[in-house]
Amino acid sequence: MPRTRRQGLLIAALAASVVMSALPDRAAAQVMDNHIYSMFLVDQLEVRPVDGQQPIGWQAAGWIGGDFTRFWIKSEGEIATEGRSGRAEAQALYSRLIAPFWEFQVGARVDARRGASSDRARLQAVVGLEGLAPYWFDIEPALFVSTTGDISARIEATHDLYITQRLLLQPRLDFNVAVQAVPEYGVGSGVNDLGLGLRLRYEIRREVAPYIGVRWEQRFAGTADLARAAGEGASSLGLLAGLRFWF
Repeated sequence: MPRTRRQGLLIAALAASVVMSALPDRAAAQVMDNHIYSMFLVDQLEVRPVDGQQPIGWQAAGWIGGDFTRFWIKSEGEIATEGRSGRAEAQALYSRLIAPFWEFQVGARVDARRGASSDRARLQAVVGLEGLAPYWFDIEPALFVSTTGDISARIEATHDLYITQRLLLQPRLDFNVAVQAVPEYGVGSGVNDLGLGLRLRYEIRREVAPYIGVRWEQRFAGTADLARAAGEGASSLGLLAGLRFWF
């Protein structure tokens, strides 16, 4: 083979390798997003003794999807072990990665309330974010709009503090506001409530962790008045015990 031809083939091979090395980022991202992953986490499954009762509370979330788009299911609520009362919430969300560690979410939320005399439910649209703020705080702000035009918002924040490799302390904040009052759901206008929790868990395995903790909740303004009218207190403080697990 003539020397000039061999040189030409060598130059072409080098050029091809340079071009291919410039493509992997996008190509790899597309290939990675073709993989389907899933996870389901029950962050809280606990007994919350308060006011002489022992309601059971839960908070869970699961997702399925790739690296950039996912479908989320979220649920939380509380049900009394005595009497006929409780509340539950479920969300179905489409999620899209918009920045490192941050997802934009949109979907629907269903609220259900169980009372002594009747049950009720309502549907709301959801627009929110979920991600990691500086110093590894998990933040979930969300805006809700009901089918009747009622607007409310919520922000949840948690942070895991490692005491040892297996023992963790998790502070938690919940904050709710509403534009309009919705008395049938115990919601007043303005600032609704503030909740602070502290849970100490021990990871028997990474997937399974029993915990104990304390939880304080304060209702404000119209929401506090509605709680008193329903025979509940505007403020509560109590110990709790539960189990956290995921797969």
